[in-house]
Amino acid sequence: MGIRVAANLVVGLDGSTTYNGTSKGLSFPADRLRFHRLRAEFQAILIGSNTAKNEPYGKTPLPLIVLSHHPLPELIKTNERAVLWDLSLPAAITRAKQEYGDLLVEAGPKLIAAAMGWGLLTELFITISPTSPGENQIDLHEFIVGAEEISRETIKDLPGALFLHYRLAPSHD
Repeated sequence: MGIRVAANLVVGLDGSTTYNGTSKGLSFPADRLRFHRLRAEFQAILIGSNTAKNEPYGKTPLPLIVLSHHPLPELIKTNERAVLWDLSLPAAITRAKQEYGDLLVEAGPKLIAAAMGWGLLTELFITISPTSPGENQIDLHEFIVGAEEISRETIKDLPGALFLHYRLAPSHD
């Protein structure tokens, strides 16, 4: 098996990717547990500039690659594992695979969709949160076109919540 490049995204029942401005508003205890277990399978995290501005990345258990044309936000400057790369998405993922190995993309839907469009991801993890309404909606069915579902797990005692895992066909460069 080659190097894994996976993305992780939480989505509300209405397709929202943020609630009160952050993905944290959509999360729930079982999702946070899955999130941390998932991170343990990878060697680095990649985020985009919007995620860097809006999410709490002041400390991470893995090296954090911030893909942006802008300086690091103040909170991330305190993260000793954070690096800023002003590269294209394909160049950043290629470099991250070479320097770190398996990569987890913890970004918003635009960056993840771009990575999927370029064939840069091998896997996609989606949490369906029962929280809604939120902001920044996506059409989940459209978002996962071409993805092969590997697993689906319902969350006990939380109607509507699901953990989904998809396999994606990577490009062959």
